Amino acid sequence: MERTLISELGQKVGEVALIKGWVSVRRDQGKMVFFDFRDMSGAVQGVVLPGSEAMDVAKEIRSEFVVAVEGKVNKRPDKNINTEVQNGDIELEILKIEILNASETPPFPLDQDTSNVDEEVRLKYRYLDLRTERMQKNIRLRSEFIQRCREFLFKNKFTEIETPLLTESTPEGSRDFVVPSRLNPGKFYALPQSPQQYKQMLMVGGFERYFQIAKCVRDEDLRADRGFEFTQIDVEMSFVEREDVLTTMEAMITETVEAMGFSIKQKPFPRISYAEAMEKYGADKFDLRTEEDKVNGILAYAWVVDFPFFEKTDEGGWTFTHNPFSMPKPEHVEWLMKGERVDEILTTQYDLVCNGYESGGGSIRAHKPEILKATYKIMGFDDAAIDEKVGHLLEAFKFGTPPHGGIAFGIERNIMNLAGESQLKEVQAFPMTRGGKTAVMSAPKALTDKQLAELGIEVKKRS
Repeated sequence: MERTLISELGQKVGEVALIKGWVSVRRDQGKMVFFDFRDMSGAVQGVVLPGSEAMDVAKEIRSEFVVAVEGKVNKRPDKNINTEVQNGDIELEILKIEILNASETPPFPLDQDTSNVDEEVRLKYRYLDLRTERMQKNIRLRSEFIQRCREFLFKNKFTEIETPLLTESTPEGSRDFVVPSRLNPGKFYALPQSPQQYKQMLMVGGFERYFQIAKCVRDEDLRADRGFEFTQIDVEMSFVEREDVLTTMEAMITETVEAMGFSIKQKPFPRISYAEAMEKYGADKFDLRTEEDKVNGILAYAWVVDFPFFEKTDEGGWTFTHNPFSMPKPEHVEWLMKGERVDEILTTQYDLVCNGYESGGGSIRAHKPEILKATYKIMGFDDAAIDEKVGHLLEAFKFGTPPHGGIAFGIERNIMNLAGESQLKEVQAFPMTRGGKTAVMSAPKALTDKQLAELGIEVKKRS
């Protein structure tokens, strides 16, 4: 018999169906045994009646056993219908049960919210935590968000292109995670903090509209909304100005979240300058919702624009506020090229904020080598150092590079808002612990002597 998903049992009233899944609850009432079964599509109640051939097996089963169940789909009497649960109007009269795999007692209850369970225990048994209703909802919400964004981008003539994971250590703003090269002893790859330079070179390559669901890795201090690994919807467009990017991306977010059943506080999204945000809210990430909006799950988006390009370093020099690849505002290009009025130069950087979180960020990019070079000059780099850092990009820009700009949306930050979560780890399948260790597996850990020898690496203990 072909398997039927639990969500489709309502179409088989009066028929015998085969379901496969987990036992959520078992209630033994002596002559009858009741079960709540679940699979990826939903849940249903089943009952083994007195005298059933399934009774002996039913007595052996416990919660979280994996089973195959054949049963007749019966309509419940009106007085027994439960409209508050899925399939509350039907019941499975169990004719046969096969135990596909037994289960030990889980280390924490799986029929309730696990957010208060000790993090170390939750992440050690993350595969069990993922069975809970809340985590199933969050991960499926993430999948739907990505799917709908993807569909929008394809519809608007974007091409999905993957960029390398093993790349060069470049100035992106955070520390790199590095990978030793066996074939080039003493030299290292870096894992990408973002696909920034690759996507700009794709614009040089003539693709004009690119996107990628990009895995990014940054060695930075862990916070509730920040981890070593994160995923972003990375987008770049040629022949655009700031307004073109904002309009297109606002349409993507609006179409996506409204199709998922969410409401947006204000459309079009408000535009607020960095200076105004700092004066009014004291931060460039702010929450425009009222208390009533929060209760009703409203999404309050806003664009923050006109950021300062540079800020002072502790040593008294200059560094970039977001990234060095941005274009200054058109009226400030001359200041940049001359290295004048540096503290007044504004960039074409824009951030999308939602409910107090930065949900995305990007800019119109420098597409001429002299502009990118002038940015590095302000930051104190000489010609040799500039060539070492971004010489490959400067070379690419010599070959008819179109004006371009883009944005990256942090998937975890966006799903946190949609799911009403405040911790990044609640919307990732296998997040890091707060101490930077992997869930389920045991990383980081030492390499064997053989591995170190192959890589030409000697590990010295810190004094």
